[in-house]
Amino acid sequence: MSSWQFLGHPVHAVSAAPPEPKGPAVLLVHGFGASTDHWRHNLPVLAQHHEVHAIDLLGFGRSAKPAGLTYGGALWRDQLAAYVTERIGRPAVLVGNSLGGFASLAAGAALGDQAAGVVLLNAAGPFSDEQAAPRGWGAIARQTIGGALLKSPVLQRLLFENLRRPATVRRTLNQVYIDRSNVDEELVQSILRPSRDPGAFGVFRTVFDIPRGQPLDELFAQLGCPLLLLWGIRDPWINAAGRRAAFQRHAPARTTEVVLEAGHCPHDEVPDQVNRALLEWLSQLPPAAAPAPAVAGDRTAV
Repeated sequence: MSSWQFLGHPVHAVSAAPPEPKGPAVLLVHGFGASTDHWRHNLPVLAQHHEVHAIDLLGFGRSAKPAGLTYGGALWRDQLAAYVTERIGRPAVLVGNSLGGFASLAAGAALGDQAAGVVLLNAAGPFSDEQAAPRGWGAIARQTIGGALLKSPVLQRLLFENLRRPATVRRTLNQVYIDRSNVDEELVQSILRPSRDPGAFGVFRTVFDIPRGQPLDELFAQLGCPLLLLWGIRDPWINAAGRRAAFQRHAPARTTEVVLEAGHCPHDEVPDQVNRALLEWLSQLPPAAAPAPAVAGDRTAV
């Protein structure tokens, strides 16, 4: 597969498919600070049945981290929508965790008939009737660090250097994984590696200024495809039970929910349960246009 760019910047993605894929294509979208590597336990299993892609959002993973971009929901929404139309070329299901969930929902609403479904795993993003600060990594950072740091490049740099220490990464993962079996060296290194790229600090600084984005309830109202909510109900970073109630009030009629005993990243913490729920839900979607035959076991970096 040839390389792909968005706004002139290289984008990293991987894909895999069986010889005769079923149903729609699937696009996996990571959360803040993660990458395609975070789908390590999902992509190979899903790709036994479906054409599956995983993508690094601009600013993360192995994708470019250029200065001067306005990082936020609008950029990542447009990146995902362009990837579906230009690289996948047929209706796709967008699956997103945390910040990637918000971007997937926004892209799903924008894609119209090209979105075969949207799956949210502990998605970030505000509702229009919420008065509190927006949820997600930016909110966590603001609440934890305080206002003075937001204006100080020196302090931001110190925080960045501390957050990309292996011990800090492992400690953070241990906080958000209830079952820590998969908090291994491979996962730690997958988060550390992109933090050493040129431009990584510049992207990190934007976390304090990421726009709120379009409210979730407005995006739900625009969504024309089925929705699956996969909850790691013991997520310590968000009030998962409260978030679930808000989602139930606003989610469209064609919504399915699955609640799992897991934290903020259920796809990596309890991948067998997530894969099983995803495959069952995907099997119930309307038939999609068939893709071109693939080579068995094909896995390609974009």
